[in-house]
Amino acid sequence: MSVYLKKGKGWRYDFTRKGIRHTEAWFKTKKEALRAEELKREELENPQIVEDVQINTGFFELVTLRLDHVKIYNSKTHYDNSCYKAKKWVALWGKLDCEEITTAMIEKFIFKRSMVSAYTANSEIKSLRATFNFGKKRKLIDFNLADDIDFLPVEKRVKYVPSRHDIEKVIGLADPLTDAGDYLVTICDTLGRMSEINRLEWKDVDLEQRELILYTRKKKGSHLTPRKVPITNKLHAILSQRYQDRDKSKPWVFWHRYFSKKENTWNEGPYKDRSKIMATLCKKAGVKYFRFHALRHAGASLMDHNNVPLGAIQSILGHENRSTTEIYDIPWGIQPGMQWKYTRVPQEFLTQSHTWQQKSTYSRNCKCLKLLVGTRGFEPPTTCPPETTEVFVVRLQRAVIV
Repeated sequence: MSVYLKKGKGWRYDFTRKGIRHTEAWFKTKKEALRAEELKREELENPQIVEDVQINTGFFELVTLRLDHVKIYNSKTHYDNSCYKAKKWVALWGKLDCEEITTAMIEKFIFKRSMVSAYTANSEIKSLRATFNFGKKRKLIDFNLADDIDFLPVEKRVKYVPSRHDIEKVIGLADPLTDAGDYLVTICDTLGRMSEINRLEWKDVDLEQRELILYTRKKKGSHLTPRKVPITNKLHAILSQRYQDRDKSKPWVFWHRYFSKKENTWNEGPYKDRSKIMATLCKKAGVKYFRFHALRHAGASLMDHNNVPLGAIQSILGHENRSTTEIYDIPWGIQPGMQWKYTRVPQEFLTQSHTWQQKSTYSRNCKCLKLLVGTRGFEPPTTCPPETTEVFVVRLQRAVIV
């Protein structure tokens, strides 16, 4: 029976046609259910012919809608980068409809951008694909011209990871009248991203519990995701002093006063990019130039050399995918004195990693960061006497294994 009554709910029709089930509920009377079934069968017998509708959207309109979407759902940095690329596209194709743009036109643009670098060209391809896919998803267009363009081959190189000696040398030369030294130590001792440290506010710092919260958008969907990070003794001393000296009207741990050319006025707010600091300090220290992100690579490599499980390193770095963490585990420039000290860390640490699954991730991260920074900061000095080193290693064993 295709029509039946369900007590307390009503009438329902239910039938199968060509292996596909068709049903609808809940009708007040059997007559209504029968009538609805009759209309459904008639609809299946005589389907309406849908005429193809030509989709035609202006490229400028598509780019504008895409930028509005990025502004709402992604970070400001991603939005700024998208605007920079969009200006070039609009200058070429802004007066055209999407259907008037050809693959040859896009290829010509990509080849021109490849004169800068293959990475730049590939970045343009990714952004164009994302823009056209945005239009397809919203039924504005029914094609993606960038899908037919292959990525350019790139020359992959091993990323430079500075040695502990170079890092300490650079930090030591930071101007004490500025916050550059504090900024670098914060990155070293938390292994945070530059954007996470720039975003750090005092409400996310708990000096009593010795922990802070870092927020990142490096997650699927660009959601602002928090993670707790333990505070080392050195970082605790720095943050405590900064907290006492802070301007109570400013919520950020690190902020500056700057002149906005766009608004033609002086503003106060968190940092966006501090590239000049590292260029100046590296040149002053006489070491190879490296950026803030290299400190994360250095910390990850140091933990890897100390047999910290990859899962723990992934959690500390705040990576979504394990494969991303594996990129960070690059052989570090270990000095002979450091090599001896690392070998003193017992191998049982590696075999005990499975027991950590029974503990909270945060507790595990605390122990791993203790191994990384000890109680003095980024990494204990290697020039200490053997007895001191031995004591330090024993302390590490207790902190990590117990």
